[in-house]
Amino acid sequence: MMAKHKTPGRPPAMTDVAALAGVSHQTVSRVINDKGTVRPETRERVLSAIAQLGYRPNEAARALVTRRSRLIGIITTQFVNYGPASTLLGVQVAAKQAGFYVSVASLSEFSQETLHDAVDLFLGQGVAGIVLIAPVIEVAHELHRLPLPPATVVISSAWTEDSPQVSRVGVDQRAGARRAVRYLVEQGCKSIVHFAGPENWFDAEQRREGWLDALAEAKLEPSLEFSGDWSASSGYRMAQELLSAELPDAIFVANDQMSLGALRALGEAGVRVPEDLLVVGFDDEPGSEFFRPALTTVRQDFENVGTSAVELITQRLDGREVADRIIQPELILRHSA
Repeated sequence: MMAKHKTPGRPPAMTDVAALAGVSHQTVSRVINDKGTVRPETRERVLSAIAQLGYRPNEAARALVTRRSRLIGIITTQFVNYGPASTLLGVQVAAKQAGFYVSVASLSEFSQETLHDAVDLFLGQGVAGIVLIAPVIEVAHELHRLPLPPATVVISSAWTEDSPQVSRVGVDQRAGARRAVRYLVEQGCKSIVHFAGPENWFDAEQRREGWLDALAEAKLEPSLEFSGDWSASSGYRMAQELLSAELPDAIFVANDQMSLGALRALGEAGVRVPEDLLVVGFDDEPGSEFFRPALTTVRQDFENVGTSAVELITQRLDGREVADRIIQPELILRHSA
């Protein structure tokens, strides 16, 4: 018997899969939802038909059958910066491995309206939960106004007093910065300048606090501090400003891109790293080992962040108690320090 082809222009449906595989639509449903018993050879035929047709289950209909949506909404307010982009990728990979589909709302510009619209969109899609990547302080202040579902996880390195009681995953930025500056102190550095990130970012705030913690532990006074915008050009500018003053023993830079710009400016001025001063960055972004010199930096485990966020979503859906996950970063030693 010839299998009926789907109507041109219409997305493939479950009945199309059933016709191509030569089975009932109930069998296709059992394969998709992993319910009931299906013979291995039949399962293979169904999966082959799904791949051939490019079929994607209707999540709303599937949720009615399984009593649980397999869709996770992800909201990110920054996409171009390395940290948020890597965090988004980590969540997407972990969600796929856990059997979830992902819907992403990337807000090119943060506002109360855009954030509410994103949440409303996901609620209308019937998501199982929401992961909110919230690196900027303004987002945290807005959370208590949002109609967030119980299975909501916020990825952020810090919190605010007016934020709601939702689950949080974060990298301990303050501990990472403290470890980096302690290392510089152990190398004999007495004057350690900080190139900070934007003031409205939790990560920048926490890395600055870690710098101050380590200096206080060593009974050292804070040296000069400059503020950048995470870009290599701002690192270049800050290093040029620094060159007009007496050179410190070291610079702790709040991210690798600003470190790249700083190394360029120092090199142009004839300042040798690490012979004349040490430089430590933060993030361990791809390629930092190929900076000149190779950059000593603090590595964040974005894969762990993504896995932890999806695990907390799953635990929430199962009605289990959920504890926040704070992930420790790692200092990676290279030639710049």
